[in-house]
Amino acid sequence: MKWWKAHNEEVTALNRWKTLLDETSSLYDMGQYDQAVLLGTKALDIAEKEIQSNPLAVAQSLNLLGLLYRAQRLYVKSEPHHKSALAILEKVFGPNHPDNAVILNNLGELYHDQGQYAQAESHYKRALTIKEKAFGPDDPRVAKSLGNLGTLYQEQGQYAQAEELFKRTLVIDEKSLGSNDRKVAIDMNNLGDCYRSQGRYVEAEPLYMRSLTIKQKVLGPKHPSVATTMNNLAGVYHAQGQYTQAEMLYNLGLAIWETTLGPEDPSVATSLNNLAEIYRVQGQYAKAEPLYTRSLAIRERALGPNHPATATVLNNMALLYYNQGQYEQAEKFCKRALGIREKAFGPNHPDVALSLKTLSGIYRALGQHERADSLYNRALAIEEGEATKVGPF
Repeated sequence: MKWWKAHNEEVTALNRWKTLLDETSSLYDMGQYDQAVLLGTKALDIAEKEIQSNPLAVAQSLNLLGLLYRAQRLYVKSEPHHKSALAILEKVFGPNHPDNAVILNNLGELYHDQGQYAQAESHYKRALTIKEKAFGPDDPRVAKSLGNLGTLYQEQGQYAQAEELFKRTLVIDEKSLGSNDRKVAIDMNNLGDCYRSQGRYVEAEPLYMRSLTIKQKVLGPKHPSVATTMNNLAGVYHAQGQYTQAEMLYNLGLAIWETTLGPEDPSVATSLNNLAEIYRVQGQYAKAEPLYTRSLAIRERALGPNHPATATVLNNMALLYYNQGQYEQAEKFCKRALGIREKAFGPNHPDVALSLKTLSGIYRALGQHERADSLYNRALAIEEGEATKVGPF
């Protein structure tokens, strides 16, 4: 019977698809992205051509390929895969199914990576709404969306909103997972980041210390996530002028990231930038400049020339040249940083105020006092309603 033969062929295709998808997922977890994309593309081809009765197989394949392309920072390829997967799920389940929230979150992270904060926020919020309705407000799956949204708000200087979300995330995860879980350590690190960004170092330090202890115990001493908390704890010491302790932790974190993630990873750029700042504030300009230069090159390649993280290095390099009296060079770097920040964050963000103050100092040194005063007054106006971001980050 033809229908039975067709059924058997589809069952065989489904098994082949599942095997390929499982192998793709394993390669993704191991960071073998090129090979994973090859297998994932084969899985998608099978799903589209041979499993026509199961559109969810196509959606799963598309979503996994989207994650793979995002991991390779191929954002132009990642976005349409996630969008197509979401369209399929919405057609099958309707707009408010919990599985939709997973892909909405993936899209939010994709936009977040690129500094497209408005798009990231709308996707994170929609995912959160779906999860809260489906699972209740205290479910660990809700906590993930809360944490993502909190990080987004923190990066935009909306610290009160971020703090509230991070605290709620920590309460949910401690209750559901226990006090020594890896996720709890991440929550503590995030809340510590929020406090550090506001200059609340006394509150940030114990959170980082506890997060570091949990991560080292659960993940091992050489895990990239351990390096993240080391870097952040170093930032607390850095901002308080404890340069020896900060330098030691920055170097430990840098060694871990270079070994585990490779020398071109954006996390490596973060360590290089922060080490350079340690040297700059101590007047060791010859040691700082090559670290800044390498950090900037990595961020421009990995994140793009107009990413807010790129602006951070540009602003710090402007300060480096200002400190050495190279005012024209300083102005060039600072104006580029300011332009990126205004486009990414809008005109009233704390990081915009930092660049305005830097540029004001440069113009004052050049004797352009009227321009300097105008920029400085604008920075002060921003700071009246915002917590000034302190430190090298």
